[in-house]
Amino acid sequence: MKTINELHSESIDLLAKLIATPSFSREENKTADILQEFFASHHIQTHRKGNNVWAIGQHFDETKPTLLLNSHHDTVKPNPAYTRDPFHPTIEEGKLFGLGSNDAGGPLVSLIATFLFFNYRNNLKYNLVFAASAEEEISGFNGIESIWNDLPKIDCAIVGEPTLTDIAVAEKGLLVLDCTAKGKAGHAAREEGVNAIYEALKDIEWFRSFEFPKNSSVLGKIKMSITVINAGQAHNQVPPECKFTVDIRVTDSYTLEEVLETVRQHVKSEIVPRSLRLRPSGITEDHPLYISGKKLNKKLYGSPTTSDQALIPVASIKMGPGDSARSHSADEFIFIDEIKKGIESYIQLIENL
Repeated sequence: MKTINELHSESIDLLAKLIATPSFSREENKTADILQEFFASHHIQTHRKGNNVWAIGQHFDETKPTLLLNSHHDTVKPNPAYTRDPFHPTIEEGKLFGLGSNDAGGPLVSLIATFLFFNYRNNLKYNLVFAASAEEEISGFNGIESIWNDLPKIDCAIVGEPTLTDIAVAEKGLLVLDCTAKGKAGHAAREEGVNAIYEALKDIEWFRSFEFPKNSSVLGKIKMSITVINAGQAHNQVPPECKFTVDIRVTDSYTLEEVLETVRQHVKSEIVPRSLRLRPSGITEDHPLYISGKKLNKKLYGSPTTSDQALIPVASIKMGPGDSARSHSADEFIFIDEIKKGIESYIQLIENL
C-alpha cells in the first residue's frame, strides 16, 4: 500500500497531465484516455462509456453497501482574463496553476488517490467504486446520469468539488425557466399595440420580489434571478414578444414541480422549464457520512451551487480540496498542500464510517 506522500506526488503528476490536455464538456475523450492509462499503470481494470471512466474495488462484495467516489474531468472554457497559458501546468509559490486545477482536478485526483489507498484492503465493511464523470459543467445527459445503471448498486456517494474540505450536506437544485410575455405589434409613434416588454416587467417584478413561505433549515431561501432578456427588432415598433430567462435555486423545502406550479399561478408569461432533473439533494443527520464528517470537526453547510450531486439519486455529500471561489476564474490554481489535505481528509472520513 502506498504512503500518503507517494499518493500525493502521483496526484500532482496526474493533475499536471490533465491540465495540459483540453477537456471541455463533450470533448473529454483525451483526459478519459489519461485516466484509463493511469489506472492501468496500477493494474486496475476500468470501465468506460462515452467519456465516463469508472473502477470497482478489488474486493467488491455484493453483500456489502457501496460508497461511490465521484468527481468530473471536464472543464469550462478559459476565462478571457487569463494572463497565463491555461493548458501549461506551472507550480509557483506552492500553487499549481492551470485550467481545471481547482474545479475539479484537485478533488478528482485526491479521490483517485483515496481509491488507491483502500483498493487492496479486504477488511472494509463497504465497497468502493470510483467514477470520473463527463459533462458536469453543462449538466449534460452523457455524464454521471448516463452510467448510473451500469454501476453496481450505489448506497451513498462522496462528490468531489472544491469546498476547502468542508462538507456540503445539502445542495440547492436548479430550475431554469424560459419565459415569453406576449403583446401585440404596433407603431411606436401611435397609440397602437400592446408592448410585450411592459407585460414582461410585471412578471419580472414578481420574480424579483416574491418569497416562498417555507425556508430550509440548511439551504435557506429559494433564490430567483432574471439572467437573460430579449425583445424588439426596431426602434419604431412596439414589440409583440419579450423573452426572458429565470434562474431558480431550489431548496429541499419544495419539489421542482411545486416551484413550477407556484410560478405558473402568479405570472402571465408562457413558462417552459428546461429541465426537471437537477433536484435539491442532501443527507440526513443520522447518516454515517454525516456522522463521520462531524467527528472530523468539519464545517457542515448547505451549498448554493449545483454539481453532479443533483443527478445522483442516493444520499450524498460534496467535499474536496480547493476553493469554490476560484472556480471558473482567470489564472485558476490550487495549492499543492490542499491536495495532500484532500487525500488525508477523504481517507479519515471513510475510515471513520
